[in-house]
Amino acid sequence: MNAYDFTFEALDGSTLPLSGFKGRALLIVNTASQCGFTPQYAGLEELWQGNRERGLTVIGVPCNQFGRQEPGTEAEIGAFCEKNYGVTFPMTAKVDVKGRAAHPFYVWAGGRAGAIGQPVWNFHKYLIGREGEIIDWFSSATKPTGPKITRAVKAALE
Repeated sequence: MNAYDFTFEALDGSTLPLSGFKGRALLIVNTASQCGFTPQYAGLEELWQGNRERGLTVIGVPCNQFGRQEPGTEAEIGAFCEKNYGVTFPMTAKVDVKGRAAHPFYVWAGGRAGAIGQPVWNFHKYLIGREGEIIDWFSSATKPTGPKITRAVKAALE
């Protein structure tokens, strides 16, 4: 089993199978619109725009489990991200990323990353390699355009 075996629902209600991204590196990020880390949307969009032609896809996964900082509907989330940050990368419908109702991708990823690699707040990031395996994970405070992520993305794309 790997990341490409999972499917999300997109913000618009359509199906978003990760298998559609086979052969691409993925940065999967649980997001929130009312968080101190919300400005990271700009960095995620910059990372996506700068690397999408090279094989990176950023996927935003809204979640309301941390501080109830994503209370909006899917339509509100999409409008907020587009208006405030110009987000064009794929976004899923809102899901849980921890606990009994966690989306199956997060159950799988958390199992692979171990206890310290599981989301504890908004904007936790999983980097998935071109073969669908977790390469690395990054805490909420790790900036999308900072050296740690940009180096890891560069290596994943080589």
